[in-house]
Amino acid sequence: MPTSHFNQLQDVVGMMVYLDPQSILDVGCGCGKYGVLAREYLELALDHGPNDPWRRRMEAIEGFGGYLTPLHKFIYDQVHVGNALEIMPKLDGPYDLVLLIDTLEHLERDAGLELLRQCRRLGRNVIVSTPHRPARQGAELGNPLEQHRSRWTRADLAPFGPALFVPHEDSLIALLGQDTEMIRHTLRYQRVRRFIRLYAPFLKFIYRRMRKSNRISPRADVWTSS
Repeated sequence: MPTSHFNQLQDVVGMMVYLDPQSILDVGCGCGKYGVLAREYLELALDHGPNDPWRRRMEAIEGFGGYLTPLHKFIYDQVHVGNALEIMPKLDGPYDLVLLIDTLEHLERDAGLELLRQCRRLGRNVIVSTPHRPARQGAELGNPLEQHRSRWTRADLAPFGPALFVPHEDSLIALLGQDTEMIRHTLRYQRVRRFIRLYAPFLKFIYRRMRKSNRISPRADVWTSS
């Protein structure tokens, strides 16, 4: 299906916001959901009007042209239609972020490994999400590419690191690339901050000191009040 688990949105979009990329390649964009969310939280939420020119470069690859709608034309600067393994070697990049959301499971093992290599070649960072246990699925909505062909584990993704794995009950979610340590510290900071705000507000100085460590994303506090 040209969609994905709704319960992984917070994890994926959170990392995307903290990385604050100026250029994105969305591989297997489907309905364009993550393109919409990227525009909303990286641009519209920061006093950028929906009718203003986009400030960030965002491209997509979609294997099935039947999924494309006017939304894609509005959200993405360019949509490449076809086989990602044929398209990506022709792209120069680099991109600050490559999104590979619920795409790997649709490929055979060797093709998936090559896709990961291309993502790492083109992207400073890559966010990957794939189901822990892909359901049996054949062609859907007239698209033979929807068939589930493989299952992936941490051991499969780790060689493409540095890698950060985000615990999730349904999906294997990983950040691969140059900024994994910064995101690791940012996520730890957010967990500590949330705990202190809820249960121990008298310890606020702890997360203030963490905030001054310069090892977390400058956007770590964008969505939380002081």
